Amino acid sequence: MLSDAQGELLVRLARTAVERYVRESVIIKPEKGESPVSGVFVTLNYLKGREEHLRGCIGFALPRKQLYQSVIEAAIAAATEDPRFAPVDSKELGKVIFEVSVLTELKELKPDYKKKIKVGRDGLLLRWEHGSGLLLPQVPVELGWDVDEYFANICHKAGAPIDIWQDPSSKLYSFRAIVFKEVEPGGRIRRLEQYK
Repeated sequence: MLSDAQGELLVRLARTAVERYVRESVIIKPEKGESPVSGVFVTLNYLKGREEHLRGCIGFALPRKQLYQSVIEAAIAAATEDPRFAPVDSKELGKVIFEVSVLTELKELKPDYKKKIKVGRDGLLLRWEHGSGLLLPQVPVELGWDVDEYFANICHKAGAPIDIWQDPSSKLYSFRAIVFKEVEPGGRIRRLEQYK
């Protein structure tokens, strides 16, 4: 479990990493000290008026490095490597809201998948023979999906037919996320309680 102070540190680290990389082409190093090893995603949302629009989201489903290092790498990748968007430029940074999702361990789901999934609590990772896809727990809430739409969209994200999750050769995993997000660009940071 992460404290609010730790979550705030992660979001500020993500913003600093992107600002330094976009403005100076510098990849910062995490401060000395241990941090847990955990899966993590960094999401960037562009603020237009009062509405947020996705601007980039990249991360690591599996714990591969210490959390601080993973946040730096995911933040820079979300800003510069998300294939859905052009790289973020320095003029945009004042309108970008940073969000960090720290993932729990993946749990493989057995039959009766749908009965075990709660929209807003569980993220999904689908692996099938031709690829994989991941949706964070906040995505179906933000897009107003029910469980059926959530399952169809995890298949779509994986580039698969919408019922591939039922194929015995496919593997479906759930996870939860501890989510911290800026209230406004560069401003106060809060824990999003609904995704516990």
